[in-house]
Amino acid sequence: MDVLINLVLFGMMVTTALAILRMRRLFAVVMLSGVFSLLSALLFVTLDAVDVAFTEAAVGAGISTVLLLGTMALTSRKEKMPRKFSPIPLLVVVVTGAVLIYGTLDMPSFGSADSPAQTHVAAQYLERTPKDTGVPNVVTAILASYRGYDTFGETVVVFTAAVGVLILIGGFARRRDEEEEGTD
Repeated sequence: MDVLINLVLFGMMVTTALAILRMRRLFAVVMLSGVFSLLSALLFVTLDAVDVAFTEAAVGAGISTVLLLGTMALTSRKEKMPRKFSPIPLLVVVVTGAVLIYGTLDMPSFGSADSPAQTHVAAQYLERTPKDTGVPNVVTAILASYRGYDTFGETVVVFTAAVGVLILIGGFARRRDEEEEGTD
C-alpha cells in the first residue's frame, strides 16, 4: 500500500512539473510550484521524514510561494518568450540526472535490513546515545546532539524565511496604507 501511495504522489509531482514547464503565466507557475512543494512534503511524510517534510512545507510551499508572489508584484505577469531554443540547459540537466542515477546504482535497497545504516550505525546510536548524551530519547539526542549543527541550520533557514515574509508583508501593508491615504 505504501508503494502505491508513493507512486501516486510521485506521479502527481511529475505531472505538476510538466504542467509548470508548459505554463506561460507566472502566477500559475508560482501556484503550481507551491503544489509541487506540498506534494514533496507529503512524499517525505510517507517516507517517515517528518522533520524534512515540515521544512519543505514551511519553506518550499509557504515562504517561497509568498516571496515569489511578492516578486511577481514587481515584475510582469507573463513570461517573455525566448528567441531561440538552446540545447545546453537540457544537456546539463540530462547529464546531471544520469550522473546522479549512476551514483545510486550500488546503494542497498530502500529499507534493506542488511544496509550499513541498519547494521552498523543504528546499533551504535542505540547503544551509545544514553551514555554519550544523557538523554533517554534516542531521536531527540540524535537531532539535538549528534546532528546539532544540521538541526540548527534548518532552524536558521526557517527563521530567516519567516523574517523575510514578515518584512515583505510589512512592506505591502505600508504601501497599501500609503495608497489609501493618497486616494482620500
